[in-house]
Amino acid sequence: MPAPFPVSDHCDGHRFFNPGRHENRSWLDVLRWKRTSRPALWPAQSPAPSRRPPPLTDAHALAATWIGHSTFLLQTRAGNVLTDPVYSACAGPGGLLGPCRARPPGVAFADLPAIDVVLLSHDHYDHCDRPTLRRLWKHHAPLAVTPLGNGPLLRSAGFAPDHIVELDWWQSHSVASKGLAITLTPARHWSNRLSGARNGRLWGGFHVNTRKASALFAGDTAYDAAMFADIRARLGAPDLAMIPIGAYEPRWFMAPQHCDPVEAVQIHRDLGARRSVAMHWGTFQLTDEAFDAPPRELSRALAVAGLPAEAFRACAPGETAHP
Repeated sequence: MPAPFPVSDHCDGHRFFNPGRHENRSWLDVLRWKRTSRPALWPAQSPAPSRRPPPLTDAHALAATWIGHSTFLLQTRAGNVLTDPVYSACAGPGGLLGPCRARPPGVAFADLPAIDVVLLSHDHYDHCDRPTLRRLWKHHAPLAVTPLGNGPLLRSAGFAPDHIVELDWWQSHSVASKGLAITLTPARHWSNRLSGARNGRLWGGFHVNTRKASALFAGDTAYDAAMFADIRARLGAPDLAMIPIGAYEPRWFMAPQHCDPVEAVQIHRDLGARRSVAMHWGTFQLTDEAFDAPPRELSRALAVAGLPAEAFRACAPGETAHP
């Protein structure tokens, strides 16, 4: 039986892995973490009123509105893009199980503008929420761009096969009618759901180029000393980068899969981003750090690096950032 995926430095034809060194955590590791962790107490529901995203003005070629966790509304002159859309109450099967939201979405689903493209970085429940994907297909019927192996998840959410594009790292897809070019970029992570084999689906980030401006959605990732500099060398420094800063404690367990704020600042520098905005924090309690620790640690890391606060912002839900 032929291998379903191309053999590469990150795939053996059947399973994906991180180049160089790949670390799979075992159930014994999970048990050790749970037995020794002292997770911070998060608020049950922190008030955060939703906002209507402002229209894109002539002064800007690109705008990124943080909806929560890794969900951004990216408005460009080539169309509107939604990253890792999660509107469910919990990050788990059916949107009903697993960690529940500490803050509601910063933009109500009904207030979203027409969505042209959905970017789905990988299959974890806090990034791939089938109830939200079903709603998006019903109301917007967008094109979905995703790494190899994730197409069946989108089809199970109702997406038509001709509206799904699966890419390997460094492959690109152009939406000619929109003037939008999307490249799947590497990330250091892993994949798994209740259905399917561990690492049977690829993960990644996305470089979005509109000719007028560029953005880099880093996806869910650990730090890699070569990976982000390589993205810059191949695709250029982005005008705006969306970089994760949360879900990083304890480091012995999380370092191979999630960067911490200090590493996030280094990613910003490796990419040469004109400006960055934070994601993957303050929405679902996935790890041990406090609710507000990531932005505090980000501020400290920027100061140590000698960078101004405006270089890398942690927005409030519903807040919009520009390059």
